[in-house]
Amino acid sequence: MMRRRTFLAAGAAALACRGAGAATAAGKVKFGLDLFSLRSQGWTPIQHLDFCAKRGIQVVHFSEVRFLGNLEEENLKQVRAHAEKLGIEVEIGMLSICPTSTLFNKSQGTAEEQIARMAGAARTVGSHIVRCVMGSAADRTGAIPLEAHIENTARVLRNVRARVVDAGLKVAIENHAGDLQAREVKMLIEAAGTDFVGSCLDSGNPLWTIEDPHLTLETLAPYVLTSHVRDTVVWNTPQGAAVAWTRMGEGNIGMEDYIREYAEKCPGRALSLEVIVTGPRFYNYRDPKFWDAYRKTPAWEFARFLALAEKGTPREAPPRVSGEAAVARELEDVEASIRWTKAFLGRAAG
Repeated sequence: MMRRRTFLAAGAAALACRGAGAATAAGKVKFGLDLFSLRSQGWTPIQHLDFCAKRGIQVVHFSEVRFLGNLEEENLKQVRAHAEKLGIEVEIGMLSICPTSTLFNKSQGTAEEQIARMAGAARTVGSHIVRCVMGSAADRTGAIPLEAHIENTARVLRNVRARVVDAGLKVAIENHAGDLQAREVKMLIEAAGTDFVGSCLDSGNPLWTIEDPHLTLETLAPYVLTSHVRDTVVWNTPQGAAVAWTRMGEGNIGMEDYIREYAEKCPGRALSLEVIVTGPRFYNYRDPKFWDAYRKTPAWEFARFLALAEKGTPREAPPRVSGEAAVARELEDVEASIRWTKAFLGRAAG
């Protein structure tokens, strides 16, 4: 018990220091939206762009090919032309580029072929990056060690370096769905090459790896190319902790300080909302088997996660809805999060 109190004290001290420094941050960011936020709406790329333009969105992040519709040249040119007409910057992305990840879709060709295809699409549509991921939480355990997945991903990236650099692009690796903690993303980026690989920094996914998102930001800020921003609530349970994603402004992770620090450390980068509202996901860290996925997590890092959980109170899951009601709620969550973020950015700028 004494050890746990020591961990919590260390985490609380880190939180206090962070808040003091972030309060004076005054950097500028581009306000963006990841279209995964609107994944159930069934809209065309043009409808997505029109929606964003009406709400003052500066960067539209097509994080998966399905939101673009397809990679046909004529389609991409139309998307680019409409975005330019609206004064919107476009970013595009794909999912796994790790050939050994459970998330990798080998039916689409080798990882190198898939990245090359996306690089060509990025040039046509006017994106300066291609967002990619390694995998998901499933890759933290299993027959293949996590370090091997990281090296396999880095090797793929090194293999396509010339193609990406010649196209004037960079690859933005997201910390995705519980796959990597911040120091592991850093390891991947540096192994691949920092001249053309950086971070798509997600604020919600660190909690899925028992990590304080402020630590993730501190570690990856020098590498950030773009971002996904999502609020979260975390609280203690008898078995460990629970994590639930929320609308912006409804979490307990210090989102105001996070945005200030992001603006200060990553000026000029997109602050793109990825709105996903979920019920709780449980992390039973008091079970020794839980740590099979986190053997190399330093105690001081886990202490910061615990400090966040100590501040939280249990939240009930949103009422289950389906069909049109679910589609309507998704849109309401996005609208509310846009309003909150725009209001906060306005106050911070003032």
